[in-house]
This record gives sequence, C-alpha cells and structure tokens, in this order.
Amino acid sequence: MRFGPIAVLLFFICIGPLAAQDRQQVVRIPGPGGSTLVATVMRPPGEARSPLVVINHGSAADGSQRAKMERPRYTALSSFFLSRGYVVALPLRRGYGESGANWAEGYGSCDLPDYFNAGLQGAADIQATIDFMRTQPYVAPDRTIVVGQSAGGWATVALSSRNPSGVSGMISFAGGRGGHQQLKGGGTGNCAPRSLVEAAAKYGATARVPMLWIYAENDSFFEPSLAKQMAGAYDAAGGKATYRPVGAFGRDGHSLAGSGNGSSVWSPLVENFLAGLR
Repeated sequence: MRFGPIAVLLFFICIGPLAAQDRQQVVRIPGPGGSTLVATVMRPPGEARSPLVVINHGSAADGSQRAKMERPRYTALSSFFLSRGYVVALPLRRGYGESGANWAEGYGSCDLPDYFNAGLQGAADIQATIDFMRTQPYVAPDRTIVVGQSAGGWATVALSSRNPSGVSGMISFAGGRGGHQQLKGGGTGNCAPRSLVEAAAKYGATARVPMLWIYAENDSFFEPSLAKQMAGAYDAAGGKATYRPVGAFGRDGHSLAGSGNGSSVWSPLVENFLAGLR
C-alpha cells in the first residue's frame, strides 16, 4: 500500500507521543566482529509486514569527525520511502558516532589505496542491518532496497557484488572513496581515481542486482568523467548499473541525497527505477 507524504505526516501528528515512539526508534544491531551498530528505524502506518530500505551515510573527509557523527536522517529520502510503505533503517557503521568500535573502512595510503576491501567492510555492516531487520515482525523478508551516499554509496556498490538474497535493487548517490584528500603535489583531489575504476570493475564482475547510480555535474568528490568511468567499468565487467548523471545542484552536487530540496532532482529517477524492479 502506498501512502501520500501528507498522509504520513498526519499519521505521525495524530497518533500521539507514545505511538510515535513505536514508529520511530533507535535500535542496536549485532554487527561484524561482535560490534554493535546503532540505527534509527522508521515505520510506515499499518501493521502488515513492509519492505525494507536501508539508507547508508557517507564519511567525513576529515577522519577526526567520524566519531562525532550523529545518526543520519536523510529526511527527504526517508519520507520518500515511508510514503511508499517501506520500513526505513538508517544505521551508523563501525567507527562512526554512537556505533563506536574500530573504523573498518580504511583504504590505506593515498598512494596505493585498497578501495575494494574498504567497500566490502562497509557492505558487511549493511548486510548485518538487513539480517537483523528481517527478524523484526513488521519487516518483509524480500523486496529490500539498499541506498547509499558517498562512502555509503560505495559500500552499497560493494554489497551488490555479493548479490544479497531478497534485495530487489540498489541505489548509489555519489558513490566512491578517496575524495577531498591532500595530494602530494599540493592541492586537494581524489587519491587514485584509476583505483576506483578498477575496484568498480571487480564488484561488477560478480554483481547481478539492478543498480541506479546518480551523480551531479558539480560533485566536488567525484567529477563527471570519473563517475562515468566507474559506471562503465562496472557494467562492462557484468554489473547492471543504470548511470544517471544530473545537472549541477547547489554549491556542491555531492550533497544531493542529503539535501532537503534535492528530491525534485532525484525522485523521478528513483521512482522510475523502482517501477522497473520485479
């Protein structure tokens, strides 16, 4: 069942404080290696089992900010999926904010980054979230969607290489790693763009889950030609990514997924992608 955004808003206004707590809560999820992942979970109206969407955050370019990260909300994305009857889970991965534990997504030196394994570490946290949420009586065991932005988008691409059961499709907003780093020659840029392309190809070699990749023209982390190369390498290796570049958004298109006014840009693309899934 699909609910309009106004209906969802009125529902949360009318049901009262206690019931609202039941519909939006903080949960603790068993993560890899004995870790605990802290997540915000939001439920749509009704008591029937609903499909799940897991929305995954990015990573601060300044590593000192990871431990200070607050639980992500992605208000526009969350509202979009809630209004379509999805349970929304927004986990903090290992090494971020309340989840604590050791940061698992490091890629090593900027000279020789291991983006491939870094992405798989993030993917393990997403899989742990999916596995836990499917044990909940209000979550359907199939039709799951995975969404990620920046490092979370990259982890989503990495997860696609594992073809997780019950996942219908995945969406990556500005996915990648290694952006906004201090380079040896001075200035700021991406550590090793070619390594991103190569890692994308390795993921694509085993990935068969339909994906939607969205990048803005003025993304300061991953410029259009790099985004296109990553998507091309992923598909050429066997992946099933639909690459959708969009025009410039705000001051920095990297913020598209998290912006309150970005939905007018991405919602038609996401709606069309979801409609094409089995």
